[in-house]
Amino acid sequence: MLQITDTITIEDAEIEESFVRASGPGGQNVNKVASAVQLRFDVRRSRSLPDAVALRLMTLAGKRLTKDGVLVLIADRFRTQEMNRQDARDRLAGLIAEAAKPPPPKRRATKPTKASQERRLTEKKGRAGIKKLRSGKPSTDH
Repeated sequence: MLQITDTITIEDAEIEESFVRASGPGGQNVNKVASAVQLRFDVRRSRSLPDAVALRLMTLAGKRLTKDGVLVLIADRFRTQEMNRQDARDRLAGLIAEAAKPPPPKRRATKPTKASQERRLTEKKGRAGIKKLRSGKPSTDH
């Protein structure tokens, strides 16, 4: 069982793990040992996730989500199968925890107050007056 938040827990039966050979350097160990973990979690069919969390998770997953709504995580950072397995589970828990956070409230549009509009127009007229004085004819009395 994978505990995400106080209210969200994922049963082990919902997580499918398969072990594959890791790519990259590692000598003969890479050719002999299937240490990389491919974790699959069906977001659409999961009974553990509330609908809103599942929708946000599908958005967050991006390219890691298949057309069928299955989230695929590949962990091959470590040399041991167990560490890669834990890494994949931690990454899944992190994604779900991020999706569980409610989105921030949208900004509510407001109108400027009457007083602020009048202040802005008064300042604007003042600036215009200063600029008008600058463009006058140059004086000849030095």
